[in-house]
Amino acid sequence: MKQGSTMFLKGVVVLIGLAVLALCVLILYLAIVSDDLGAYRPVLLGLYLPAIPFYIALREALKLLGYIEKNEAFSQVSVKALKSIKFCGVAISLLFAAGMPLIIHAADQDDAPGAVMIGLIIIFASLVIATFAALLQKLLQEALDIKNENDLTV
Repeated sequence: MKQGSTMFLKGVVVLIGLAVLALCVLILYLAIVSDDLGAYRPVLLGLYLPAIPFYIALREALKLLGYIEKNEAFSQVSVKALKSIKFCGVAISLLFAAGMPLIIHAADQDDAPGAVMIGLIIIFASLVIATFAALLQKLLQEALDIKNENDLTV
């Protein structure tokens, strides 16, 4: 059962990565080279930067699923993977927060408050993922500490 569920999750992670790659390569590029873009060109160019920590987090998630398949979920490498995911979530939030003034300015010019809302949703979703990864990292580290303590007493 564990093998099937981790394979399913790996497939979902790969599909998410491919969808974002298609968005970055096809749709975002076509939008940037479009002539009728207005004030959104710098905003769209700035969307490439958060893709870096996003793909790092996806790679770490795939590693974590691999550790689960190998029964190494309760190991220091899993804690390290969760720590990387946490930092990537925070980095994505900070990058979008840094770009929010530009998004607000462009949305104000076009009278499009939905653009601001999308930016805020991405910021908060990334923070939720970072918080969840930090919680799992702490719980896993505590479990490892207890395991190591029990190994020493036996």
